[in-house]
Amino acid sequence: MNIHEYQGKSILKTFGVAVPEGIVIDDVSKAKDAAQKIGTSTGVDTWAVKAQIHAGGRGKGGGVKIAKSLDEVEQFANEILGMQLVTHQTGPEGKKVRKLLIEQSIYYPGPGEIQEFYMSVLLNRQTGKNIIMYSTEGGMDIETVAANTPELIFKEEIDPKVGIQGFQARKIAFNLGLSGQAFKNMTKFVVALYNAYEATDSSMFEINPVFKTSDDKIFAADSKVNLDDNALFRHPDFAAMRDLTEEDPAEVEAGKHDLNFIKLDGNVGCMVNGAGLAMATMDIIKLSGGDPANFLDVGGAANAVTVEAGFRIILQDPNVKAILLNIFGGIVRCDRVASGVVEAYKSIGSIDIPVIVRLQGTNAEEGKEIIDNSGLKVHSAITLQEAADLVKELMA
Repeated sequence: MNIHEYQGKSILKTFGVAVPEGIVIDDVSKAKDAAQKIGTSTGVDTWAVKAQIHAGGRGKGGGVKIAKSLDEVEQFANEILGMQLVTHQTGPEGKKVRKLLIEQSIYYPGPGEIQEFYMSVLLNRQTGKNIIMYSTEGGMDIETVAANTPELIFKEEIDPKVGIQGFQARKIAFNLGLSGQAFKNMTKFVVALYNAYEATDSSMFEINPVFKTSDDKIFAADSKVNLDDNALFRHPDFAAMRDLTEEDPAEVEAGKHDLNFIKLDGNVGCMVNGAGLAMATMDIIKLSGGDPANFLDVGGAANAVTVEAGFRIILQDPNVKAILLNIFGGIVRCDRVASGVVEAYKSIGSIDIPVIVRLQGTNAEEGKEIIDNSGLKVHSAITLQEAADLVKELMA
């Protein structure tokens, strides 16, 4: 589960990770008051105004501004809040900005040099160990660094049986070129960050940049936190952080019916029971000249309710020109699924695009007979290739 920057920072702060002081607002009229409160408590007279969306690249898209006065805070808040922010991660449609983070600026003058680093914590699935990936090249796309200067990316593997050790945190600070107080602060930062990752059952922490101020303090200037959905039952407070407005409405609707749904850009809607069969279905559609419009796994217990929900979700996409329902009757009998399809079709009413139902497995012939005798505009098939050929023919 993705969460906003301000939510990620609130989690990090509880584990002792240093973050800039900030206040979240959803109304431009609150911008100045928020900035004044931050200024009073920190002594700063410059602020960062940051769009809160589930996507990176906000600064390049105009979603992050540095304000040097209260009037600029209000001006930037007015410009950013409510805008459709387009970044390389949102796609051309962008995302609407519904919340802003007003935050103390950490770009203040001092005796030392300002530096930006990259740091992330994630699981190395090949070794079964956690890994801290870090670089001196913070504040930019890590993919670009990996492609152009891979020697500037370091990795430190952590054995989960013993956790992060002091020498590892010191090694990271040393490889980042730090010394003195900055070195000490970075080692504390690394240990706190790793402990937060472990304790929250997260799938990834990414801090870009980790910021060294001019007086050698270390801050998480940004935060991207991915929480493991499978562990949310242990963290109900984290589950409450979910922002449904940042997610695809069709995927949210599918979740309510326990359907595994991912929207794609094609023209053939897919409804399948089983992830492997769903992948094979999308492959055969592609090979037959079509493009899958979605991945939709209704699970092993497909019935009239789940099939109807699947139909309604797929039909929300105006690009869908045909629907292929591909069911293997193992746990569920094909005749039950066929009856469910007929019930769902009648419940929805008129469906103006071709619907192809391929049933295979237990009672497949009986299921095909139910479809053929239903009187509905539903086409049945036995083999996967036959179903794909029907899709191609009916869309021609």
